[in-house]
Amino acid sequence: MKQILIIQGGGRPKGNTAQLVAAFKRGAEEAGHHVEVVSLIKKEVKGCLGCNACRYGKPCIQKDDFNELAPKIKAADLIVFASPLYFWTLSSRIKALIERFYCIAEKDTDPPLGRYERYPVKDSALLVTAADNFFWTFEQVASYYQYAIVNYIGFHDRGMLLAGGCGDTNDGPQIDKTRHLHEAYEFGRKIFAS
Repeated sequence: MKQILIIQGGGRPKGNTAQLVAAFKRGAEEAGHHVEVVSLIKKEVKGCLGCNACRYGKPCIQKDDFNELAPKIKAADLIVFASPLYFWTLSSRIKALIERFYCIAEKDTDPPLGRYERYPVKDSALLVTAADNFFWTFEQVASYYQYAIVNYIGFHDRGMLLAGGCGDTNDGPQIDKTRHLHEAYEFGRKIFAS
């Protein structure tokens, strides 16, 4: 059994992204994993100030909800980043959270991947919903995930579900008219299958 933390970074409480997360969660729980969903709509996480207080053994100087989330991040085996596509990438809420990972890194004199620090070793996955489904719709978000989460932080990628063609949300969520909810369920169910 794995500890899975899903960070939901925006969207409507019953919208396309929330439904995709619920389907993934159901599949992962049926496979025997413990899953917790944290919605950043209900949490305040500010972007990193770059003050480096955390580099000197001090807690982050910002008094927001990241300080509550940091232990959950450290305890998780898998962190799933879930977001609607905003301006071709992740929501600003998730980006702010990712910036704050800086304070959970540890100094390392021989850092991996040419970095200055070492991050906890985690698995990661990406869930993204979008109204559009052009051939280029997910290029920017997939690239950001690959460079920031996998290449830089060093998490082990377990896969991406890029759920395009969910339609204009002005008329309500339409993800149920696609195969994406079934795909998310199967992704969650098989996330750690060998």
